[in-house]
Amino acid sequence: LKIDVPVRFIIEPKLDGLAVELVYRQGVFVLGSTRGDGLVGENITAQLRTVPSIPLRLHAHDHGGVPEELVARGEVFLSKKGFLALNRQRIAVGEPPFANPRNAAAGSLRQLDPRITAQRPLGFFVYGADHSAMPGVHSQEALLAELLRLGFPVNDLVKVCAGVEQVELEYQLLLEMRRNLDYEIDGMVVKV
Repeated sequence: LKIDVPVRFIIEPKLDGLAVELVYRQGVFVLGSTRGDGLVGENITAQLRTVPSIPLRLHAHDHGGVPEELVARGEVFLSKKGFLALNRQRIAVGEPPFANPRNAAAGSLRQLDPRITAQRPLGFFVYGADHSAMPGVHSQEALLAELLRLGFPVNDLVKVCAGVEQVELEYQLLLEMRRNLDYEIDGMVVKV
């Protein structure tokens, strides 16, 4: 296999939370689900509406409006600080503490009452979308830039790497900073 263009990589921390899919029609958030088995997930739209960093309406911008329909994917997570505070609250009222932030985030989104979900300090980062709804977007870097312009939060540790050596260096740097991050990660995602 011969590749005529230089290969670029995008790296990002793999957050330890719950993967979700968000559907927007004419710029309005209409449906949210868990990843489920990869084909069918749980409808958790009402719970996802309570996560402050998930946009309920996309931002139009100078060079275009919003896609007619957009399906975005990302990770809902609980910060380490939020996890400790939530467990303190649970212990104070006689409830068992969550084992880890991932279980706490997943349990928060699976609450039947979205008011309970709204009380949990959940965060969200987008990491992908069906780019066919966005003409002119032909790379992961351009996709993330467009999603940021539309109002989605993008993790600030996402980086473009020119080669495998830089990917390996960034992996070592991420390992060093891992314990100082305010959220749990369970690795690094590398995309071509």
